[in-house]
Amino acid sequence: MRAISHVMAGSLLGLALMAGMTMPSLAQKHSTPAASTVDFGDDSSDWAKDGECDDPRFTGEGAASELVDADLMKDATDCKAAFEAGTVTLKDDGTATAAASTDIDFGDDSSEWAKDGECDDPRFTGTGSASELVDADIRKDATDCRAAYEAGTVTLVEGGEIPTTTTAAAVDFGDDSSEWAKDGECDDPRFTGAGSATELVDADLMKDATDCKAAFEAGTVTLKDGGSTAVATIEDIDFGDDSSEWAKDGECDDPRFEGTGAADELVDADRMKDATDCQAAFEAGTVTLKDGGSNPVAAIDYGNDSSEWANDGECDDPRFTGKGVASTTLAEDIKKDATDCREAVEAGRAVYNGEQQAAAFDFGSDFSRWANDGECDDLRFEGAGVDKKLLSEDLMGDATDCRTLLDEGKIAIRLVYTPEYAAGAPYDSSDIDFGDNSSSYSNDDECDDPRFEGPGTATTLLDSDRLADADDCRAAYEAGTIVLIEG
Repeated sequence: MRAISHVMAGSLLGLALMAGMTMPSLAQKHSTPAASTVDFGDDSSDWAKDGECDDPRFTGEGAASELVDADLMKDATDCKAAFEAGTVTLKDDGTATAAASTDIDFGDDSSEWAKDGECDDPRFTGTGSASELVDADIRKDATDCRAAYEAGTVTLVEGGEIPTTTTAAAVDFGDDSSEWAKDGECDDPRFTGAGSATELVDADLMKDATDCKAAFEAGTVTLKDGGSTAVATIEDIDFGDDSSEWAKDGECDDPRFEGTGAADELVDADRMKDATDCQAAFEAGTVTLKDGGSNPVAAIDYGNDSSEWANDGECDDPRFTGKGVASTTLAEDIKKDATDCREAVEAGRAVYNGEQQAAAFDFGSDFSRWANDGECDDLRFEGAGVDKKLLSEDLMGDATDCRTLLDEGKIAIRLVYTPEYAAGAPYDSSDIDFGDNSSSYSNDDECDDPRFEGPGTATTLLDSDRLADADDCRAAYEAGTIVLIEG
């Protein structure tokens, strides 16, 4: 479809130009820069020379309907033609004036690739940039990038936007309680640059104020995270619970933390599940949150607010977990509750768990004797198309009927059986009365209480086990393998 739209739009533009038609021009509304002042880049885009301008710095009738950052400064011929024809203008109110090099904090030359003739700072783009750019080189290739910028072979990404530079007055440098304070080097691991010590440890966080302030003001160090000065306080952090196998063993097993108080081996399964140990270590200063004291929010694609549940004060995106996340999340809401999820992460009430997608639903096969009879006989489903009598023996045994009826909208998957429900664990069970463990089937790793349903329940449920299998049912509920259906 993209290729077709490119061809059609390009043809229309070409016909208009050949016929001498006067195309509407937004440039008439304000002073327009001459084409000679604009760096159009090159023609390295896949969509170069197709008759449309694919560079996302431009807007107007001559621009492609879909614009991506990957085509920045890579469709020179098309964009120059459209610009001169008045069918596109630069997005920034028509101004092509780039920031003066004196306005840009180029940083230092501490990159491994500094002074190699290419700009390795990923804040820049253009023919003068290296082919591979990594965040570790932000503000660390000053000489190359300044030269390329002044030569016009690179521009700042986003069409000239300059990241805000933090002033010393805005930074909390802490105190001088480090063993290495006032030795002429900055020992605070929040900083990087030629003025930093060779070895940096978490124990010196905010404890070398005099050295670091002097180096910061001299421009020999910068904050690692590009200017953020916030260091998380204990009130900002959702430590979670103690459901990890390794909870309360004296080490912090939550992989969000690092430092001498953290365990040697950290796994994602323990995220937010070692609260007591991690809180104690954080208060003692032996661990800090990774990424300079905040959740890794900069790289998260939150998406938009198109979910039915957007802007309701809870994050409904199943990629997140925590107190700020809705108790039930659906795969269909991935990247569709941006405002709520961003606010929850920034407030420390949610944690981003990565871009993994919910697993596909497994319909099973057609081994049931009732398969292919036009009704769904699998107890994982509900709705008008489901048979009235459902047996555990037919679980995952009527795939064709159930898939067909689901596609037709005549049945739905019971929530607890959807892959995304289990992926949303752990769930808060504090409001549920689980009873006791008086059932003869208690502590067998299955929930025998008939008030619950889900893959975590026993095959046969008896009324005599109501409120009598507390530990099994609580564990299954928190793991997202059962839900309460009565009481």
